[in-house]
Amino acid sequence: MIVSEAPAAIVAEDIRRAERTDRIVGTVQRQGALAVLLVVVVVSLAAFPNFRSFDNAATILVAAAPPMLIALGMTFVIITGGIDLSVGSLYVLGGVVAAWASQYGWVAAFAAPLLVCGAIGLIDGLLIAYTRMAPFIVTLAALLGARGLMRAISREGSETYLVDSKPFAHFGSGSFLGLGYPVWLVAVLVVCGIVVLARTRFGRAVYALGGSEDAAALMGIAVRRTKVWVYVMSGLLAGLAGAINAAKLGSGVTVLGSGMELNAIAAVVIGGTLLTGGAGTIAGTIAGVLLLGVIQNLINQVGNLNSNWQQVISGAFLALVVVAQTYLVKLRRVT
Repeated sequence: MIVSEAPAAIVAEDIRRAERTDRIVGTVQRQGALAVLLVVVVVSLAAFPNFRSFDNAATILVAAAPPMLIALGMTFVIITGGIDLSVGSLYVLGGVVAAWASQYGWVAAFAAPLLVCGAIGLIDGLLIAYTRMAPFIVTLAALLGARGLMRAISREGSETYLVDSKPFAHFGSGSFLGLGYPVWLVAVLVVCGIVVLARTRFGRAVYALGGSEDAAALMGIAVRRTKVWVYVMSGLLAGLAGAINAAKLGSGVTVLGSGMELNAIAAVVIGGTLLTGGAGTIAGTIAGVLLLGVIQNLINQVGNLNSNWQQVISGAFLALVVVAQTYLVKLRRVT
């Protein structure tokens, strides 16, 4: 009897060890960006006196507001196993449309970019969901189309529309409790995104779709409808980010948005969302966006480095994270 129980005890111990390893690996994958962010912040507080001020923290959060909105939409897209390369062009298009529409009031300034960019996201989603075209190709075409539409509206970029609505401009420059209004709006939308992704049927469908599209269909999930909605959300949030930026700058600047989609993808992946889909959190995306924002702020603190170093550091972070994620996924499969 004792002999027969020994192998069972060994097997049980192996199972417990594998479960502990899986939990640790999963935690590292989800919370790694937050841990790195905390380390960078602590070191920065000790090394740079100017970094410690509340005004500097507010500056980081205000600058991170538009990228956070774009990364929020990108998180949903990537979790489904897709990609959206059009968000940078939608961002600049949304800013130009918002500035142009501000002559009709602040409601139009917010509504117009949402309608235009949401419509482009809808077209992307329909093409991807119903024709089974690759998201890379569809959103690349949307990137070019949105950029062309922006140039047509601004007459090849030669005409810059100024914000002509005081309430809209005040939203971009005003603050509450020391933080700009855009930061509070983004915070509300992020909380809504967390609830939707973690606590709703739609959120479960997003994860299921990224895990296995065929399995999701067998579970009765509306695969096509879910795909369409994530791209609509991505378009809406990119357009809103552009509107916020136009309100802050007081005009629809036409030279922005280049590489914005790559920064959003980098922030999402650094935050622990797998490019293969099926895993990721908005909390991780927040950490990824803030980490890149803090890095940019530190580059400004140093003073003798230009902003191009942010791209170098972001690329290095992204490469390291992708390698680490690949290793962690293999480790979880083994255990």
